[in-house]
Amino acid sequence: MDRIDAMKVFIAALDENSLAGAGRKLGRSPAAVSRAIAFLEAHTGTPLLYRTTRTLKLSEAGERYAQACRRILADLEAADMLVADEQSAPRGLLTVSAPVAAGEDALRPLLDEFVDRHPHVSIRLQLLDRPVSLIDEGIDIALRFAHLPDSTLVAVPIGEVRRVVVASPDYLAAHPPIHDPADLAQHRIISMTHFGLDSWSFRSDNRAAVPQVVQFEPRLIVNTIRSAVASALAGHGLTRVFSYHVAEYVKSGALKIVLRDNERSPLPIHLLTPQGRLSVPKVRAFVDFATPRLREHFTRLQRITDYD
Repeated sequence: MDRIDAMKVFIAALDENSLAGAGRKLGRSPAAVSRAIAFLEAHTGTPLLYRTTRTLKLSEAGERYAQACRRILADLEAADMLVADEQSAPRGLLTVSAPVAAGEDALRPLLDEFVDRHPHVSIRLQLLDRPVSLIDEGIDIALRFAHLPDSTLVAVPIGEVRRVVVASPDYLAAHPPIHDPADLAQHRIISMTHFGLDSWSFRSDNRAAVPQVVQFEPRLIVNTIRSAVASALAGHGLTRVFSYHVAEYVKSGALKIVLRDNERSPLPIHLLTPQGRLSVPKVRAFVDFATPRLREHFTRLQRITDYD
């Protein structure tokens, strides 16, 4: 059996989370899918998948092997396209990653138009509120909000975003005024893992290099941006989010930004892609398409919160 073909079957089974699903996707019988995975397990000498009646679970070795398979298959696809000289004809599966809220609000609407323009390209959008390894997880392009460490990734600048503390006007009117980060001790805090569960850091009033860290006991802990914003809109406390999360609510007056003078430096926004992937037509086409649209989107939202 061809090992590369078996790798494709293995990855399809993971993506579909079932052997039958992989068979339907690839036009093969479940038995053929099972044989391909058994071939890889015999070749590697270790179990790769644990099968249950409802799902597939990777073994520890299987997790490492899946990452390697994704890299190999992505490199093969890139090589095929370059040799075929398909610079004017993007095609194939494009895997894009983004944080959940940004992916839903900013990135996903672009995908519909992009696939309409490029009928030979299909897209898998992975919305994840955690750091991702583009190479290990087989991701072609990622939208990221952070200062970037030195790496081999290619970074296309999109804009910048602020970390803001917000509350509803009704909440602010009914509670003590907030002039300094220390005043947060008197308030109800809605916290998230992304922005600090029990402490937030701010720029010091004296502009010292060391940030001012404020400890608190949150009244509500949530794990999604939308939940935190919804509670703040309902008047249940203060929360910290990125400025683009609440720009429209700030514009309408439903939320107010506090502690503006103590905000830390903005974070840059980039589109990231592994080195060499920009030469792949589908990646180059998406970066060229998405970059100006994302820049316009985030610039517009930043202006709203800059002058609320």
